[in-house]
Amino acid sequence: MKQQIIKKDAFNDRILQELQINGRISNAELAEKINLSPSTCLRRVQELESSGVIKGYRAILDSELMGNGFIAYVEVGLSEHTMAAQQHFEQEITLAEEVKECHNITGSSEYLLRVETKNLKAYKVFHSNKLGAIPQIRIITTHVVMDSPKDDRA
Repeated sequence: MKQQIIKKDAFNDRILQELQINGRISNAELAEKINLSPSTCLRRVQELESSGVIKGYRAILDSELMGNGFIAYVEVGLSEHTMAAQQHFEQEITLAEEVKECHNITGSSEYLLRVETKNLKAYKVFHSNKLGAIPQIRIITTHVVMDSPKDDRA
C-alpha cells in the first residue's frame, strides 16, 4: 500500500538531495544547509519518512573491497508467462546472495538482475548451478560491467 503523496517544494527537494549525499548528516547541519530551523527541518524529514518518500537509510558497500570484483547485468527470459512461473523464479532469486537487484521489466526479457561475484569463474558457477537450476528460465543474456562512470547508488 502506497503512502500519501508529499507536496513537492524547494525545501523538500533540498532535504532529499542532501540526505542522498549523506544520510548520516545531523539534523542541525541539514537545517543549516537548507536554511530552515532545526525543528522545521526535523518535522519535514519525519513527514518524508512517514509518507514513504524516504524508504530508509543504508550503508553503501564497495563491492570490490567486499571481494566481488565481477559485476554483470543479466537479462532473464522465462519459458512460461504465468504468475506461477514468475513467483517461482522470484522466490528462487531472492535466495541467491549473488543477486543484488532483481527488476521485472518489459521487452524481450522478463527480468534484469544485477549480479556480483568474486570473479568470472564464480559467475560461471552461479550461472550454471543457480540460474541453470531454475526450470522456468528460457534464456540468459549476460552484460559484463567494465566500468561505471556514473552510479548514483554510491
